[in-house]
Amino acid sequence: MAIQAVLFDLDDTLLWDERSVREAFRATCEAASKQTGVDPDKLEEEVRKTARSLYESYETFPFTKMIGINPFEGLWARFEEGKQEEFRKLQSLVPAYRSQSWTGGLKALGVDNPELGRQLGEQFAAERRSRPIVYEETFEVLDQLKKRYKLLLLTNGSPDLQKEKLAGVPLLAPYFDHIVISGDFGEGKPASSIFRHAAELLGIDASEGVMIGDKLTTDILGSNNIGMRNMWINRHGMQRTDEIIPAYEIQNLREIQGIIDTLS
Repeated sequence: MAIQAVLFDLDDTLLWDERSVREAFRATCEAASKQTGVDPDKLEEEVRKTARSLYESYETFPFTKMIGINPFEGLWARFEEGKQEEFRKLQSLVPAYRSQSWTGGLKALGVDNPELGRQLGEQFAAERRSRPIVYEETFEVLDQLKKRYKLLLLTNGSPDLQKEKLAGVPLLAPYFDHIVISGDFGEGKPASSIFRHAAELLGIDASEGVMIGDKLTTDILGSNNIGMRNMWINRHGMQRTDEIIPAYEIQNLREIQGIIDTLS
């Protein structure tokens, strides 16, 4: 059937989240280096390691995994929205989580300074908030597609954090007929339920939509499971196994329209 709607992932598909996080780490670790002399690259490595370990130790981890909230989002999210009780637990956990992640990273490099760890935790959150980065082709492609198709944004994450990311790039949200956030819906990609919900909002059969995303394990697996075609955006030339097979593989959003033309 002809394509009627295009569904987009947000992070590292339209927004360059990985770069935003990387630059926030760089700025914060360099600030720490000036005060303590630690190697900024080693500090980032240790903070990431500590943050992952702490994040996975919390009782909220199964929930965050199901909704699709990663440890580094926890380093700057407020978790002020969301109906589930787990969001209230996360809201109470994150101040200590931020502080302990940075304190633990410093300690691994021989610097025992909890107050500096707390300060760096707050600085990282501010640095990340100041960096809403969009891929250079994002608006060009959305302008092109908006003229011909319904558009829906389908993103995993905490409601307040994903909304904050969109607010940081205010021109982005108006392109979409619908915005679906896993933390609002109650289940995240790759669950079939959230993809079916998106199709229902659009008023289409799964075969009339195409999902665009950077993650095989969420965007591609989930759309495959309901019979929706998809495009895996693989900007960095990652190698994949045959466990999850996208209908199409692209390196740039500008390839989308040409592929849709062949489907129609």
